[in-house]
Amino acid sequence: MDKYVVSARKYRPSTFESVIGQSHITKTLRNAIKNNTLAHSFLFCGPRGVGKTTCARILAKTINCHNITPEIEACNECSSCISFNQGTNLNIFELDAASNNSVDDIRTLIEQTRIPPQDGKYRIFIVDEVHMLSTAAFNAFLKTLEEPPAHAVFILATTEKHKILPTILSRCQKFDFKRIEIKHITEQLERIAKKENIRYEPEALHIIAQKADGGMRDALSIFDQLANFTERNLTYNAVIENLHVLDYTVFFELTEYLLSQNHTQALLLFHQTLQNGFDAHHFLIGLMAHLRDLLLAQSEASAKILEVSEQAQKKYLETAQKVNTEYILNALNICAQTEAQYKNSAQPRMLVELAIIKLCYLKNAVETAKLLQNIDQLKSIGFEEKKNLTQTDNTASTVTKSSTRVDFKSLKDATINPNPEQIKEVFSKTTLNSHKKNTTLELPDIPSNLTLEQLWESFKQFIYQKYNSENLKSAMDSSKIEYKEPVLTLWYIHALKKWLIDDDEKFKLFEAYFRKGLNNPSLTINSEKININTEEVLTSTKQKIQNMIQKNPDLVHFITALDFQIE
Repeated sequence: MDKYVVSARKYRPSTFESVIGQSHITKTLRNAIKNNTLAHSFLFCGPRGVGKTTCARILAKTINCHNITPEIEACNECSSCISFNQGTNLNIFELDAASNNSVDDIRTLIEQTRIPPQDGKYRIFIVDEVHMLSTAAFNAFLKTLEEPPAHAVFILATTEKHKILPTILSRCQKFDFKRIEIKHITEQLERIAKKENIRYEPEALHIIAQKADGGMRDALSIFDQLANFTERNLTYNAVIENLHVLDYTVFFELTEYLLSQNHTQALLLFHQTLQNGFDAHHFLIGLMAHLRDLLLAQSEASAKILEVSEQAQKKYLETAQKVNTEYILNALNICAQTEAQYKNSAQPRMLVELAIIKLCYLKNAVETAKLLQNIDQLKSIGFEEKKNLTQTDNTASTVTKSSTRVDFKSLKDATINPNPEQIKEVFSKTTLNSHKKNTTLELPDIPSNLTLEQLWESFKQFIYQKYNSENLKSAMDSSKIEYKEPVLTLWYIHALKKWLIDDDEKFKLFEAYFRKGLNNPSLTINSEKININTEEVLTSTKQKIQNMIQKNPDLVHFITALDFQIE
């Protein structure tokens, strides 16, 4: 009976090409070997199980190979490679600094550097967990690390780079290993399962990859354990049961209850989760991760970074269409606040249950906030009662301010069964306040060689950029200018009088603008009122309000319930 070898050792990479998820490291080392620019000391740092010691051994094997392949890999045929594979290569010296961390251990290593290589060009010294060396040992190592013999190469490996002395760091080329992506771990587990004739469900391997937290060694250890537990048949349910993982289907079910405002079923689901052995904090963290994935799934671009299986990704994309971004962001905020209070809470379970109830009725709160925002928009527009318009020679029709109650009853009737003509009739009874106070303007740069019409349009565009007001825009668009040298006549409506004609500072700006634009310093400005159809001024604003109510008829019901009055 052959001795069993765990997968983490059996399938340990032996070439640069077989290293998973660290292409930025392997490419740099290959190029250094190819261009003969190999450093004398390296520092490999990163989380556990990501390939630091493996890459150190591959590098040691490759640089001593007598027949390096064109792909910069060891040939596995020369005497150096064969002795390395058999574990009898005397040119490679490995030191575990966790148990050999004294000055005497470093002195022994330094003495080893004086011995030239027996087969190959280099003697390689691999120091694992180098951060465990004592300060005295580090200091004893400094001189040799900075100026080693020509045949010596040092490879230091650590999971805690911050514990290494800066003087050591400055003498090494630093390589940061990253956590291996879930999809790469899953692909490797699939290859191994096929070689070992182990039946599996893709979802099961994905859960193992997630549990490994970016470490291939951890993933392979879990894989071996579960292969024995399931009798070489890795199913999704069996993996979840053994690893004690909270199934993502629980959170999809919870989402349905939250969106349907069924707090009873949501609390029962939470209770069942606790009965299955999961604590409330675990549930809360899982819910936050679920909401984060839903947020990512709302965009095809961000959905690509979801670290879930293909089946789960489809489910996230489907569910994301049922919930809006505002809900998810507010839900995440509630969960984050609950998580921050969890450790100090005397009743943590009740705290999480309260958060679940809040999430059930969060949809109403979001919609109410939108209604209040729409009301603020109505307030900013303002309603005025339209008085009778009187016309005289060269005198414009005037709109007198008056506080009045809008006929919301008629408006409500019109929006229950939306009828454009009926809504138009309701709005025809109202008029708008077209004045807003603004800050002082500065004279802009005026393009040269403009016609009078172009100069007027240029002035209006400048005003629109400074004053984002539909009322002002309507007043400016309804006014016009005429130029008969040396007199420029501004034909204005009443709405523009208070804002421009009666404001000395702004009117001087208007004069300066056109005197410069028309290149006529002695230009005389004359202003005349014109008769207009007030309905034309109101058209754009009434259309805006009309569209707002047609899109959200509940807005009128909300205003009516508040007995809302607009000045």
